[in-house]
Amino acid sequence: MRTILKFTLPVFFLFLAVHSQAQTPQFPIVKGFGGIYEIADAKERPDPTLEYKIIVDLTSAAEDNKEISRWVDNVARMMNLHGLAGVPKDKMKVKVIIHGGAIFTLLNDENYQKKFEVANPNLKVYEALKEAGADVYVCGQSLIARNLKTADLWPGVTIAHSALTTITTYVPQGYVLLKF
Repeated sequence: MRTILKFTLPVFFLFLAVHSQAQTPQFPIVKGFGGIYEIADAKERPDPTLEYKIIVDLTSAAEDNKEISRWVDNVARMMNLHGLAGVPKDKMKVKVIIHGGAIFTLLNDENYQKKFEVANPNLKVYEALKEAGADVYVCGQSLIARNLKTADLWPGVTIAHSALTTITTYVPQGYVLLKF
């Protein structure tokens, strides 16, 4: 019996170590956000030799304004999924245009605190996205519609004339449009 335990116990712990390793979220491009997992059996994967040009049309509001918007985090996930498949950071050209209900995810801490009574949890994600090479834009028309000013927002965002014109500028340049 002891011999069996001596053999099976190390095998069991090795299995747990391998299994837990496979379930550890990874952050290859956007550090600390958008954790993703390796799928060893995946046959369809991004091609690391291609350049990926993606524009994300981000309009969905956060479900809980006290937490990171899953839609903002999804931009990080998308970038990390490509990175985990071997696409280098310099082959990822990502632009995010924010409008509609998602515009409040861009409020600076002071204004977010006034509106939602907590510091803005999304700002760290936006900082990480920018560090990873993503360009973040906000629709100027949405700012006016919500009576917001540039000074109300995270300073890393670029003001766009509109979301519509930003999308129609980049799609003809070969950017794939994703809607979040």
